[in-house]
Formats: sequence, structure tokens, C-alpha cells
Amino acid sequence: MNAHYGFSATLTAKPGTGGELTDLLLTGLSDGNPGASEYCVVYLVCRSASDPDVVHVTEGWTSEEDHHRIFAGEAAQDIVRRIEGMLAQEPEYTDHVPVRGKAAF
Repeated sequence: MNAHYGFSATLTAKPGTGGELTDLLLTGLSDGNPGASEYCVVYLVCRSASDPDVVHVTEGWTSEEDHHRIFAGEAAQDIVRRIEGMLAQEPEYTDHVPVRGKAAF
């Protein structure tokens, strides 16, 4: 499957909680969660090399509609609610139109 919609987000955790935020974001890959959906073709969580409380997430989806539908579900909304309480500031988002790439983990 190819990604036709994507975005990256930069999330800044409250001081000293970047590891917890990373762990929470990685639960998104567990069965029943958004990153495990067949419609999510890229779900990459990275920590900043210079600030351990800054976490970057890159997602690629089969379509924007699939992304919105999956994120309207209970599992995704639970993760979103938990993330909100961990942030020191509003997340920064950049929308993408995927062209081509590679992901192997």
C-alpha cells in the first residue's frame, strides 16, 4: 500500500518526561491502535538528539480520509488525551504529500 497523505509532528514534553511521551506514542503501534491499522503505512517516532524532551512523529496514510476515520476511534482518542496532559507546549504540525520513499525497521 502507498501513502497518499502524511504529516510530521514535533511534540515537546514537560521537562524530564520525553521518555514517557515516547513510550506512549509507541503504544500507537500495538494491535488495535492507529499505527497498527492497515491504512497507516508509516509511523515513525524519533527523539531529538539535542533535547530529550522533544519527540518527532512522522505518519503516512493511505488517504487523509482514512487517517481522520481511524483517529476518530476510541483507541486513538485515548492516546491523544493522554498526550495532551504531557505536553509543555502546543504541537507543531507539517502536512506532507508523500511522493516515494522507503521504510524498513
